[in-house]
Amino acid sequence: MNVYENHDLAARLSASSYPGRGIILGQSPDGKTAVTAYFIMGRSENSRNRIFVREPDGIRTQAYDPAKLADPSLIIYHPVRQLGRGLIVTNGDQTDTIRDFLEQGLPMEQALRTRAFEPDGPNWTPRISGLLSPDGSYKMSILKSADADGSGCARYTFEYPGLVGVGHFLHTYAGDGDPLPTFQGEPERVAIPAGSLEDFVNLIWNSLDQDNKISLYVRFTDLATGTHQETILNKHH
Repeated sequence: MNVYENHDLAARLSASSYPGRGIILGQSPDGKTAVTAYFIMGRSENSRNRIFVREPDGIRTQAYDPAKLADPSLIIYHPVRQLGRGLIVTNGDQTDTIRDFLEQGLPMEQALRTRAFEPDGPNWTPRISGLLSPDGSYKMSILKSADADGSGCARYTFEYPGLVGVGHFLHTYAGDGDPLPTFQGEPERVAIPAGSLEDFVNLIWNSLDQDNKISLYVRFTDLATGTHQETILNKHH
């Protein structure tokens, strides 16, 4: 068993019809670009009624059809916010919690000690978060229920150097089910392929389940200059 194997990203994405929400952080094969991706999926009408829209410092989710919006509490948030040359990526409103702590000079881990998994039992959806640093290193975190009853929160943080051609993929669910099974273990080590931003967008979008995928955000950041390119894809155009 090669624990340092870089798994095929398309295969990982297509292995499950419902990985839920997912964060990918890594570095391009030439070592010049930090790669960020965030996608959302949904099974209910309320979850599927969403799009990504740009904000000055990142993106936010928005109801595609406001008339059909039921409970906005867990589906409307800012998944991506830039802070200086750093980038915060999460699957919930903990984006703002992390930003507020970082602005005070406090670490992401301390911010997430004030938060827990989502109160959507019996799924107890994990809160997943990523923080990309200007040098290409990054942190990833998952807050998940310690048991089936949601009686306590287990908190895990992983810190990675930027490695050429290597990324990590963290998602909320281990697969489809009822209740949905929570992601287990360390973020999955994946290969970041060579190619353009458009190539990477298409690889992810085409690998996600056609019925359940909703929106995708991808960003390439030049590690030397801090400049970036980004793309949003929404199933609802």
